[in-house]
Amino acid sequence: MRKIVLIIDLMLLWLLLTCTVNYQSLIIGLSTSVIIALVLGNKYTRHPVKWLSPKRYFWLIVCYIPIFTWDCLKANFDVAYRVLHPKMPIAPGIVRVKTRLKSRIGRTVLANSITMTPGTLSVDIDAEYLYIHWIKVWAQDEKTATEMIVGKYEKLLIKIFE
Repeated sequence: MRKIVLIIDLMLLWLLLTCTVNYQSLIIGLSTSVIIALVLGNKYTRHPVKWLSPKRYFWLIVCYIPIFTWDCLKANFDVAYRVLHPKMPIAPGIVRVKTRLKSRIGRTVLANSITMTPGTLSVDIDAEYLYIHWIKVWAQDEKTATEMIVGKYEKLLIKIFE
């Protein structure tokens, strides 16, 4: 079952990336998806049936991606401001934030989302904690830092991955 779900996900990704639907592209995409599924299929997910739920894709496409894109744009302007400002108003530091995500892939997506947002960098994942390097530490305490950095992403990622 894992391999079938992986083939479907890879084919959907192939179609999204190529934006073409001709027989040559479909044959290449399908054969590549099958080869990858045969090699990596057992490492894909523990509960592949969950990936067939349309609600997960709704939360991902309609909610998570637009929020992440908006946050990324805001963070780009914030970092550009800090770089171009004569006094360079930064106060870097590493903060510890707590996550409620239990799945490894959910925590990985959260850490990568934080890293891809300029001004923050995931340094380490330790069980239920993430260590984040922040260009401007706005909060030292764990609860406030967790809400500021992880809060909005985590709520959506729980709906997608848990």
